[in-house]
Amino acid sequence: MDIGLILHGDWEFRVEHKGIRIFSSKVSGSDICGFKGEAEMVVSMKKLISLFHDMGSYYRWVHQLAEMDVLEKNDSTEYVVRQIINTPWPLQKREMILRTGLVPVGENAVGVTMRGEPDYLPDNPKYHRVRHSMGMWVFTPTDHETVHISFVMHVDPGKDVPAPVSNAGMFEVPFYSLNNMRTLVMDGSYNPPYPEEIERHLSIVEDAADKP
Repeated sequence: MDIGLILHGDWEFRVEHKGIRIFSSKVSGSDICGFKGEAEMVVSMKKLISLFHDMGSYYRWVHQLAEMDVLEKNDSTEYVVRQIINTPWPLQKREMILRTGLVPVGENAVGVTMRGEPDYLPDNPKYHRVRHSMGMWVFTPTDHETVHISFVMHVDPGKDVPAPVSNAGMFEVPFYSLNNMRTLVMDGSYNPPYPEEIERHLSIVEDAADKP
């Protein structure tokens, strides 16, 4: 997914709730819309990056996450993860295999890229393997001791989920994930270790302070 499209694409504002703004955008060649969620949080960049490397705590903020495994770790900035996402009965749970990476975005911002690798493992008949998924998180420090967070994703859940149903429910994923993330990073008892080896790949500018 193109970084410029994420930051400046043709997004249609849909709703704002609890300081979280949700947008949608048509995606060429698909009946499923892409979504974008935006929020500002009083948190340091390093704590956000630490949260994304704290795989054991994803259950605390990723919406409807039932299972998660790390399948591959190439270095401190790239992983392959497997996620099982809860779905309403009688649909099978969705199985997503994502390659994630940490990349610089512009002068101070940092991005976490996500791209589906559906053929990384043989299909498991217990789950419906998601064949298309791609997205990105972008963390941008602001002038007000906050970090602006954008969460963009396009997922085709499968032919057993009609496009209107998928599009109607797409707002839940960015809203609940961002809301849960905000609750977690504002928890003073949550202090995931920072992976110092990241400094070999990225220079993190600490403009924001953690909220007590």
